[in-house]
Amino acid sequence: MTNTHYRNCNICEAMCGLEIKYEGNNILSIKGDKKDPFSRGHICPKAVALQDFYYDKDRLRHPVKKTKNGFVEISWEEALDLVEEKIKAVQTKHGNNAVATYLGNPNVHNLGNQLFLPNFVRSLKTKNRYSASSVDQLPHHVASKYMFGHSLLLPVPDIDRTDFLLIIGGNPLVSNGSMMTSPDFAKRMRAIQERGGKVVVVDPRRTETAEKADEHFFIKPETDALLLLALINVLFEKNWVHLRHLSGLVVGLEELKENIQFYTPEKVADKTGIPSGKIRVLADEMASAERAVCYSRMGASTQSFGGLCLWLTNVFNILNGNFDRAGGAMFTLPAFDAVQISSKKGKPEKEIPRSRVRKLPGYYGEFPVATLVDEIETTGDGQIKALITVAGNPVLSTPNGRRLERSFERLDFMVSLDIYINETTRHADVILPAATGLEIPQYDVAFSNLSIRNTAKYSPPLFEKEEGVKHDWEILAALTERISGKPHDGSTPETVLDFALRFGPHGKSGFSLKKLQEHPHGIDLGALTPCLAKRLQTNDDKIHLADAVFLNDLQRLKKTFFNENSNEKAFPFQLIGRRVLRHHNTWTHNSHRLSKGRNQCTLMMHPMDAGNLGIENGELVVVKSRVGEVQVEIESTDKIMQGVVSLPQGFGSGKNTGMTVAAAHPGVSINDLTDELRIDELTGNAALNGVGVVVRCL
Repeated sequence: MTNTHYRNCNICEAMCGLEIKYEGNNILSIKGDKKDPFSRGHICPKAVALQDFYYDKDRLRHPVKKTKNGFVEISWEEALDLVEEKIKAVQTKHGNNAVATYLGNPNVHNLGNQLFLPNFVRSLKTKNRYSASSVDQLPHHVASKYMFGHSLLLPVPDIDRTDFLLIIGGNPLVSNGSMMTSPDFAKRMRAIQERGGKVVVVDPRRTETAEKADEHFFIKPETDALLLLALINVLFEKNWVHLRHLSGLVVGLEELKENIQFYTPEKVADKTGIPSGKIRVLADEMASAERAVCYSRMGASTQSFGGLCLWLTNVFNILNGNFDRAGGAMFTLPAFDAVQISSKKGKPEKEIPRSRVRKLPGYYGEFPVATLVDEIETTGDGQIKALITVAGNPVLSTPNGRRLERSFERLDFMVSLDIYINETTRHADVILPAATGLEIPQYDVAFSNLSIRNTAKYSPPLFEKEEGVKHDWEILAALTERISGKPHDGSTPETVLDFALRFGPHGKSGFSLKKLQEHPHGIDLGALTPCLAKRLQTNDDKIHLADAVFLNDLQRLKKTFFNENSNEKAFPFQLIGRRVLRHHNTWTHNSHRLSKGRNQCTLMMHPMDAGNLGIENGELVVVKSRVGEVQVEIESTDKIMQGVVSLPQGFGSGKNTGMTVAAAHPGVSINDLTDELRIDELTGNAALNGVGVVVRCL
């Protein structure tokens, strides 16, 4: 008998609704759910691959322990006992901070992990916490912390109602809107254009989004903050600043104006590669549009001035009169409100902690992952002696991953919660695997907070987990109980979710888990509405435009680009990353559906640059940075600006691991070239873009 199951895809941020036809444990088809009010039938190729992970023969289903002869399967009791024994032994001998945690990207796509990881991490009583957040998104959170009082109070572009969308360093046609949950972005972008609006992309590469946009400007890597400063400068110069309903909430306007007046379009034109006249026209068009919004993402966030970029993006939207306003940058009012649950209102400001070795800032309860290797390698009080990774592969996804991999040999103990033996987990003493996406319940806590509409949807498991397999949250609850010595309170993801829904912003209207279960396609809670005045978390209920942390960092920006030695480069090319539609980070490479086809792990290079080096299209070249080198195929294309080269993220999988599909299509890891010493000093986020490299023939 053929049955139908509805759920949200939990591979990327888009929250696409799925319609899955199945008989018994056999999946017959995976299609977009046309009745889903948010995704409206849209899916990308990754959703169809969910079945590959469920059936994958390489996937671990039971705990394994490393021996001299490789990994061997052990019981859950033995595995949990061993983890408890080793972690406690390390902390007894070296202190609580000798244990570190690293949380990977898939955790925010997993309801159980979202709800049960915090208690587990707290049970360890360690300050050495790291995650993928400081690889790609920490500047967003830091900007929100200082401006609005809470790192999760994140503005979202209201693209369904805007007339002018400026995209800086983002490629939502491929990502479906990273930090802007927006399924079927292509149709939404066309709708902007069809109603007479305009879409402009600023990027060193003519991305898939730029190809469909009305206009594209090439920009030199790491100069986005200069462009944003110039746009803001024009608003002041032309007296185009309009705060609208926020005028009584904004503080620091004059201080901001005084500190940015140096950065005129004429001053930054040569540095950015965008003529001053075009910068002025762009500012004029956005100021003249009835509803306009600037959206900055990966290219702006993962660079040396990521914190400034995201701060200035918010500042521009505020001063242009398009903040907390339809068609501008707005805030969600999600049914499960993480801001409400973790309110900062009325709490004293704490001093920003610093990491032990490099003194990097700690935000969002963690230190930058770029310094994790320093904390493992550097002896002394607080040195990391044990590492716990949860659904993460930092060897491939963090800067200079090979150095980090070598440092694992110094650890006394390592445990990984993961479904694969990969580049990171192969170094673990114990691997604890969990049920996969089709076997778990799902509610998108994080991405409902970033959605372009207020929506809610609960997805029950499609299949019962196999006998002997545990859910992630069950593993975390068991470890928390053993480490803390306190019995588990009996809660489940469903009971916690139901409580949060009942007491959330929509609870008075009868919102509950039961109500969501009655609506398998999800519930549309409506378009975003102005709500910032009520959601602000600053103690004075003000929006802080000019916090000293940003104004001070402007000096670093100025020194970098406007001193005598600013144009000196040890490497002739700047490396940037890119995302591929059929992949998501590193773990999706073991899907045969996503790995087949032409080689997508290529080095994009402008034809003029390739010709000057005598390199032919398709030729294998060596790319070398300060930290390492790789061999990769050249893709000669005018879609990349001269002096810039691009490698995709998330490749390099499968070598010396148990991932057979990935091993057949490994590619190379961009993080064999990225530099752990290159960070955004303001936030500590990794500066993955703008890495200096040399390219030569073999």
